[in-house]
Amino acid sequence: MRFIRYQKGNEVAAFGWILEEPAGLSVGPVEGSPFGEFRRLEAVQPLDSVHLLAPAAPAKIICVGRNYVAHAKEHNADVPEVPLLFLKPPTAVIGPGDKIVLPPQSQQIEHEAELAVVIGRGGRWIRPEEASNHILGYTVALDVTARDLQRRDGQWTRAKGFDTFCPIGPWIETDFDPADGVITCSVNGEMRQMGSTRDMVFSVRQLIAFASSVMTLEPGDLILTGTPSGVGPLQAGDIVEVTIEGIGTLQNPVVAEAIR
Repeated sequence: MRFIRYQKGNEVAAFGWILEEPAGLSVGPVEGSPFGEFRRLEAVQPLDSVHLLAPAAPAKIICVGRNYVAHAKEHNADVPEVPLLFLKPPTAVIGPGDKIVLPPQSQQIEHEAELAVVIGRGGRWIRPEEASNHILGYTVALDVTARDLQRRDGQWTRAKGFDTFCPIGPWIETDFDPADGVITCSVNGEMRQMGSTRDMVFSVRQLIAFASSVMTLEPGDLILTGTPSGVGPLQAGDIVEVTIEGIGTLQNPVVAEAIR
C-alpha cells in the first residue's frame, strides 16, 4: 500500500492512500492515521489534483554514515565497525517538488540518494528479528550535504542540518523489500549514482536494533540508511531526481537562497 500526505486547495493537510488503476493513480482519504488506527475511504480524486507533501512529519531523523563501502572509499574513509549515526532536524524535511535551498555559507553542496525507513511502531531495545514489526514502510530520501562545512566542522550537524536538506517522498510504500532495491540519482537527466540496498554494510534490521539501543524510536521517525557512491555537486537551477525501484521517484528543484 502507498500512503501519502496531501493538501487540496486551502484544506488542512491529510493522510491518503494511492489506488493504481489502468487509467492512472487516484487518491483516497484516510480516516485516522497510518501510524495508528485508520480506515481507507474510496479513492476518487486523480493524483494530479492534489498537492503532495512530505509523507511523514518525523520527530527525529536518524541518518547513517558510510553504510556503503564504495561511498566510504570515495571519501577515503574507513567503513565503521558499528553504525555511524547522526541526526538531521525535522526542519530539514521538504516534500516532492519543493525547493532545495542552497545556503550562502557553503560553496560545495552535494546530493546523497538514500532509502528511508519510516517507523510505524515505536520502541526501545528492539531486537533485529523483531524490527519488521516496527516498520510502517519506506520512502525515498535525499541527504543534502554541505561537504565543505562537513570537513571544516569535523562533526556534521551544520553540514547536514540546513532547512530543505532532507527531501522525502513521494509516498510511503508498505510492501517494499529492502533486500535488493536499486537506488539511482540523476541531476538534469544525467545519472550520478546507482547502487543497490544489498550493498549496505548494516541491514535495515541491524540499523533499527542499533538505533533503538541508543534512543527510543517513535512512530513517524525516519532512518536514512546511507548512500551509494557517486555523490556530486548541486547548483542553483538543477533538477535532482532520486528513484528507488519498487517505491518511486522523488524530484526537487535547486535554488540559491536569497540573501536578506
